[in-house]
Amino acid sequence: MRRVFMTILATITSLITLLAACTTTAPDQPVPSAQASPELQHLQDSTKRFEPTDLSADLSFLSAGDRVALGHLVRAAQVMDALYLRQVWAGNEALLQHLSQDASPLGQARLRAFVINKGPWSRLDHNEAFVAGVPAKCGGATFYPTDASKDEVARWIDSLPAQARTAATGFFTAIRRDPQGRLQAVPYSTEYQPELALAAQHLRAAAAATDDASLRAFLEARSAAFASNDYYDSDVKWMALSGAIEPTIGPYEVYEDEWFNYKAAFEAFITVKDAAESARLQQFSASLQEIEDNLPIDARYRNPTLGALAPIAVVNTVFSAGDGNRGVQTAAFNLPNDERVIREHGSKRVMLKNNQQAKFDKVLLPIAQVALRSQDRGQVAFDAFFTHILMHELMHGLGPHGITVNGRTTTVRQELKDTYSAIEEAKADISGLFALQYLVDRGRLPKALEETMYMTFLASAFRSIRFGISEAHGRGQAIQLNYLLDQGAFRIEADGTFSVDPQRIREGVIGLTRDIMTLQAEGRYDRARALIETLGVIRPPVQAVLDKLTTVPVDIAPRFVTADALLAGQ
Repeated sequence: MRRVFMTILATITSLITLLAACTTTAPDQPVPSAQASPELQHLQDSTKRFEPTDLSADLSFLSAGDRVALGHLVRAAQVMDALYLRQVWAGNEALLQHLSQDASPLGQARLRAFVINKGPWSRLDHNEAFVAGVPAKCGGATFYPTDASKDEVARWIDSLPAQARTAATGFFTAIRRDPQGRLQAVPYSTEYQPELALAAQHLRAAAAATDDASLRAFLEARSAAFASNDYYDSDVKWMALSGAIEPTIGPYEVYEDEWFNYKAAFEAFITVKDAAESARLQQFSASLQEIEDNLPIDARYRNPTLGALAPIAVVNTVFSAGDGNRGVQTAAFNLPNDERVIREHGSKRVMLKNNQQAKFDKVLLPIAQVALRSQDRGQVAFDAFFTHILMHELMHGLGPHGITVNGRTTTVRQELKDTYSAIEEAKADISGLFALQYLVDRGRLPKALEETMYMTFLASAFRSIRFGISEAHGRGQAIQLNYLLDQGAFRIEADGTFSVDPQRIREGVIGLTRDIMTLQAEGRYDRARALIETLGVIRPPVQAVLDKLTTVPVDIAPRFVTADALLAGQ
């Protein structure tokens, strides 16, 4: 097993450079495109939606030891890529090897699409397969037995006593069959032992090399967590990172588990901190309890004690992997997701500044030229884009998390099941606008932000919906856009462009914030499902704008030029 994995890892590592070599039209693709077969043309058009973009970061301020540590962290992140492929689909590893051996233009186009999507299904196209012969993408990925149905797993979970149910629905267990065919929860530390042992070796080597005590403590704790399956201590130490290097590595987000949103996928973000920008934005943390106390929901649903102030790290990406680098790229994240850590220590917001700048320049500004009224396009601003993404991440930590339903202690995630991710993304977005307006009204943010944040949010709605409404962020954004249109807060002009009604936007934002947070607090799966079914759709006027954006990239395809140079020098 280990030899097979090492072969796969070597293949993946060599393919990491594939996107770095790509331009919008790759050298091995036929020119002119009219000569291409229909399948090749389709793949070229599909992958052109991801604009190849250099992501660089200044490493000049790092010590020699930290540069060595950074190299080991990139190597550990490459292991996360291989692990994630296995989590997505059991056939991914064999298919990757097969595609990598096909040097034809069509074979190379398939390989490029595979690398972008981390599998043979297009994440922007409702998981449409682009390789013949593969099965439909399974909503349970490989977190559950391939011969199990969603209903079977749900019935089994419901039959378990409380302690066993907690393990079965936990982030860090895979569900497998025992020799008698019965379902059981298997810790990730067992299921992925060889791969995690290799990643832990690199983390320990990085810990030995670094000059930063906080980084060393985290890496030693995280390498131990890979063996113990207990991530609590390392999550707490990750919250306390204070140096120049900011690694996030391990199982975190639950998007890939489309059945229940229970299981965490492996990912990595290897970044370096922008210390000055981080210090500037840390002021937002001091206002979070006040914002919580003034959320537009029943007082009994508010959290009277949020815990420690939320750390905010503004960073530049050196390398990302796994669930952190598939399809649409992450702009920011709010972790950990463990409710116990959040309750006791809060959560950290990490802003990927070079990712955000690239998205703004290459995607959002061109969208604004099509989607907005001509007189409004100048109100789309990077500061508003950046600040709202920050507040989005902060708001993930506010509102209901641990809840009580019919006398039973539970969580929003467990009650909302497959609807959780889309509803939570919509909540963070819309309540982020509420929070920004709250701070503007109290003079803690400049009044000028009010003039740009709603228009920038409206343009960005089209950016997110293009991710596809089968994806949590895209569906969550569709809910918001349709709700605000129904409330008259957004308007459709005679020429098909969109605008903001300044008289109605505030009440629209308050109303949706209230509706979403209330259904979360009450654990109302039925209301969440109804909200998605009625509003999580693309209506004709929105589709008309989307149809005009065919020449605008949907997102970036990162080329990790700093990581490549770093590894080449070691």
